[in-house]
Amino acid sequence: MVLNGIDALLMQGARMLEGKRVGLITNHTGLTADRQPTIDALRALGVRLTALFSPEHGIRGQLDEHVPDTVDERTGLPVYSLYGERRQPIPQQLEQVDILLFDIQDIGTRFYTYISTMGLAMEACAEKGIPFIVLDRVNPINGVAVEGPLADAERLSFTAYHRLPVRHGMTVGELAQMFNAERGLNITLTVIPCSGWKRTQWFDECSLYWVNPSPNMRRLQQALLYPGIGLLEGTNLSVGRGTDTPFELVGAPWIDGRRLAGMLNELPTSTGVRFIPLVFTPTASTYRGVECQGVSIFITERAKVRPVALGLALAYALRRLYPREWEAQRMLGLLANREVHTLLMEGAELERILQRCARDERIFRRRRQRFLIYS
Repeated sequence: MVLNGIDALLMQGARMLEGKRVGLITNHTGLTADRQPTIDALRALGVRLTALFSPEHGIRGQLDEHVPDTVDERTGLPVYSLYGERRQPIPQQLEQVDILLFDIQDIGTRFYTYISTMGLAMEACAEKGIPFIVLDRVNPINGVAVEGPLADAERLSFTAYHRLPVRHGMTVGELAQMFNAERGLNITLTVIPCSGWKRTQWFDECSLYWVNPSPNMRRLQQALLYPGIGLLEGTNLSVGRGTDTPFELVGAPWIDGRRLAGMLNELPTSTGVRFIPLVFTPTASTYRGVECQGVSIFITERAKVRPVALGLALAYALRRLYPREWEAQRMLGLLANREVHTLLMEGAELERILQRCARDERIFRRRRQRFLIYS
């Protein structure tokens, strides 16, 4: 059985927190192996929690909008939002904090913002000289695969905090070590590692309870497809928000589903999946209440799926079939790599686009090696 960092900390008796005023960045995914909230588990051990911090979607993971500051009903502790007016703790919020902990389940994609929240909180701790502890959690889509281009240095943002590929294949603890070293933060960083996890393992091989990390991340299949389908979300496409299967389908009113599915199924990037034409009407987000045609993505062999290549293949096909209708220029926001985006806009062959990505993937695999914790 795999145990996350919180369980390892509890087995140690949380001795490193004795006599300390502790701040905690967490949400509904911060649970022990027996599904006790990290907040409650630490308090039961006598840890002196003085402040809570919530990421995007809030402390309970139910919001798809800016998150306000609140008070935790159970503990009476202040809950400071890191997805509202501010994206990182301010000095006043850290006045009563001697150590800051991070315990949130990530899904292994650069633009999923929990890792940005962690990085910005680390910066705040660096300014105040506060130690930072990461209670590590597994990468649900495994820790081996690396995919996609690196974010350009000049395009770093809240959805691209660091120069990572789209699918980084690292845990939050490993990323924290990379952020600390490569950004020169020099904070006192401790990672409490997972127990029993191997890099090749997927979430469903760990005997862990699945908790939706965000409202539209409801299944492991969606987490796998997200690095590719999520890339398209900034454009004029529905990626299934407002349906039962977000990130498992793509569509728009101007798409011919049969035509798109036919082209995609002929591309080499369709290995491990099949594209099926469908008609759907989203009840939320892009094209809310508007009938769309598009494709549903059916996974046939998970081990062969390359989600970022799949997302780029979708972009390639849309660019070829709908050069006027699809607003491809808006994909640069989450792709965060000008060279790859330019290749797409100029109509380069898909193989050339993927070769350009492969160059960055090789660079990153070497770069990340010294920060890896698990074999």
